[in-house]
Amino acid sequence: MSDKNCVESCGDLVKCIVQLAKTLELECMEQYPAGKRIWGSSRKIDVIIADPTNRRVLGIECKFQKTPGTTEEKIPAVIEDIKSWSIYGIIVYGGEGITQNMKSFLVSTGRALEIEELESWLRLYFGILKR
Repeated sequence: MSDKNCVESCGDLVKCIVQLAKTLELECMEQYPAGKRIWGSSRKIDVIIADPTNRRVLGIECKFQKTPGTTEEKIPAVIEDIKSWSIYGIIVYGGEGITQNMKSFLVSTGRALEIEELESWLRLYFGILKR
């Protein structure tokens, strides 16, 4: 999980998150339909994670940028979209193509973290002590 070199695409990012959730004995669903985006298209949340004991739920939007490009330009709109979800949501991001400026912006929102930070964040969010 901590090896960022194993992630080569957004699909890999989703797989890593799902695998981590299962390791932590959390339930998860991929591409969960959740209404409309702020610009009107249908929304699917990349990963939904739930704690089966207390039913706490988290939505995760995955963003991966292997090389510099336009994915980074879309991230501010995704942050706004997440605010309209009926559950708490975050962005998990990875890839060498995300600039340091965008990483700083993401961290400043309080709604984004790199894949390497996810396990400890999930443990805090769901109140999971080492099992």
